[in-house]
Amino acid sequence: MTGWDLAVVGAGPAGAATALGALAADPGLRVLLLDRADFPRDKACGDGVAPHVLDLLAEVGVTGLLDDRTPVARLRLSRGPLAAERTMARAAYVVPRAVLDARLVEAAVAAGAELRRHRVRAPHEEPDGVVLDEGTRAAVVVGADGAHSVVRRSLERPRGPVALAIRGYAPVAPGRAGAQVIEFGTEHQPSYAWSFDCGDGTANVGYGEVLHADRPAPTRAELFERLEHLLPGATAGGSRWQGHHLPLSTARWRAPTGRVLLVGDAAGLVNPLTGEGIFYAVATGLAAGRAAAEALRVGRPERAGHLHRRATRRILLPHLRHTALAARLTRSPRVLEAGLRASARDQRVFDGLVELGLARGRLTPSLALGLGRSLLAPPPPIRVEAAATDATDATDATVKEPA
Repeated sequence: MTGWDLAVVGAGPAGAATALGALAADPGLRVLLLDRADFPRDKACGDGVAPHVLDLLAEVGVTGLLDDRTPVARLRLSRGPLAAERTMARAAYVVPRAVLDARLVEAAVAAGAELRRHRVRAPHEEPDGVVLDEGTRAAVVVGADGAHSVVRRSLERPRGPVALAIRGYAPVAPGRAGAQVIEFGTEHQPSYAWSFDCGDGTANVGYGEVLHADRPAPTRAELFERLEHLLPGATAGGSRWQGHHLPLSTARWRAPTGRVLLVGDAAGLVNPLTGEGIFYAVATGLAAGRAAAEALRVGRPERAGHLHRRATRRILLPHLRHTALAARLTRSPRVLEAGLRASARDQRVFDGLVELGLARGRLTPSLALGLGRSLLAPPPPIRVEAAATDATDATDATVKEPA
């Protein structure tokens, strides 16, 4: 029986971050990183990476990770004839997971983790450790194995609400270059289609919607049809299409205690407004690694989960409550459109929505006030496009009649 201080199941952003967090806290730890695939490997995702992710990685010495990538500063949000497009306060990146994940794994291995290709099937906890398959034991185990997590199932923890999406890569369509474009659906709510410019002439394009118990899940053909309906031409020349599930976060999320921890998608942490999950993955992974290192330092590995819960509640709980409320509110087309109008008029509202959707923002007073004003005094149905400026008043918006 081979013993490890920490074993991480899944070597995506959440798993690599866990290893990095643990080894930054204690470089002498024996850390095993397991994944069922060889790297580099593709992963279905929107590929958006918020700058906040790079801030977190810098805390554990990982810098310059995306210096060779083209940042994307423009974000367009629209629904039907209504649209708001502005420059984000901080540019984001669109990085294929085959690139991002491989670089993070390399950083974890360079820090001292051992990477092995292996599919974990039946982990179980014992009084003095956690046993993985094929005779591998660890004092602490972290499940970072995605939406269909084997580790989560071993804890018998139910999965919350789920969205279904399809993603591919296609030439950037005219009018969508240099921007991240999100078109909210007018049917099958909540839903949206996206086109994120990768900076190399291609775009990550896709469509997703929240699944409901009272209606059947859309077929692959229906997902394609809804994507093309919302973003005409987005699928032309597309390839590498993959479907995937997104386990959405809720206001009642609670981390498990004990020797077995969950992070990222395995913990049900995907933003219910945007489907963003990489920030949550890295934030909870780093926290899990640090918690494991601290529990091992004091000789109480069974306390790792408790320490992780305390850390993640401090990091994410208020934010998760706000995103859960915002997700409920935006199920109303009237509220969603009020938010778009307010974003087009006021950079502060726009920035607040970006923080709420990409990192750990909250429903700020500026955001609430802007939304309230738009709800109380809705304008006629016109197309609103913010000018390419960071100004905050309505005089910097251009108004067009719908085609």
